[in-house]
Amino acid sequence: MSSSTKGGYLFGDKTIEKYYLKNKGNELASVSVGTVSNGSIKNAKLLPFSGGNFKYFDRWSYLQGRAFLNGSVLKAVLNTYRQINTPTQGRKFTVMECSHQEGGKLWPHRTHQNGLSVDFMMPLKKNNNPYYGLDSKGLKHYLLEFDNAGKYKKDKSISVDFNLVARHILTLDANARKQGYKVNKVIIKIEFKDDLYATKYGKKLKAKGIYVVMGLTPKINALHDDHYHIDFKKV
Repeated sequence: MSSSTKGGYLFGDKTIEKYYLKNKGNELASVSVGTVSNGSIKNAKLLPFSGGNFKYFDRWSYLQGRAFLNGSVLKAVLNTYRQINTPTQGRKFTVMECSHQEGGKLWPHRTHQNGLSVDFMMPLKKNNNPYYGLDSKGLKHYLLEFDNAGKYKKDKSISVDFNLVARHILTLDANARKQGYKVNKVIIKIEFKDDLYATKYGKKLKAKGIYVVMGLTPKINALHDDHYHIDFKKV
């Protein structure tokens, strides 16, 4: 399948390309209404399906309209990938579900309702090298299981790159603030926090005071081992 590039974004699927060009959004500022758990959005912008060092995780989810964001948050996400590319040469990232075009309930998520919530796939490593072997599972990625140390239960040589997770969150917050927003909440498996904070960038994340959840129900906790959820908020 041939690929094309428009506006710096990569397309290898004509259906995806047409969908993006039709639904990418207007030039008006986005307006997020209500809260992440009870809200809506006006003038939402569509995340490009893929770019130089990132991609959306699932074709079906994308075409079902589950990759929309507040325009300011979208700019922060894209600028972060541009910025984070230099020190992490060759590293690729994956975005998971966002919001509907007009917001509202995004089953089965409890939040994601006003364009200010994003799920990010955990960057993984195997024998200290970047690993992408689990990134193409689509919606089934949400069902992957990692132990309390961030190791993939079916292959303990595969583990979460906690240092890169922390660096990504810090860079997202810095770029969001340039847009008048900030990282308001990070949801990640509770047992991961010690390993996260023990890394070089994790120490900076803790010192920065960005809120990482203190407690979750067992079900929600178990679901946040393959990805981390971020809610943004106006500064």
